[in-house]
Amino acid sequence: MIQKFLSYITFWKKDEAANSANFNLKVMHGINKISIFMFLLAVIFLVIRYLVA
Repeated sequence: MIQKFLSYITFWKKDEAANSANFNLKVMHGINKISIFMFLLAVIFLVIRYLVA
């Protein structure tokens, strides 16, 4: 499961279906990746803030 998540985040896809995806699907995946990164940054920020204060 972690390997699938990392492959989604880091563009390590080797599927032939990924090459035939249309533009809208690629943009949707890009937006999803940005939102995942923002969520992880927010969680890290909250943990650090909780530990320091």
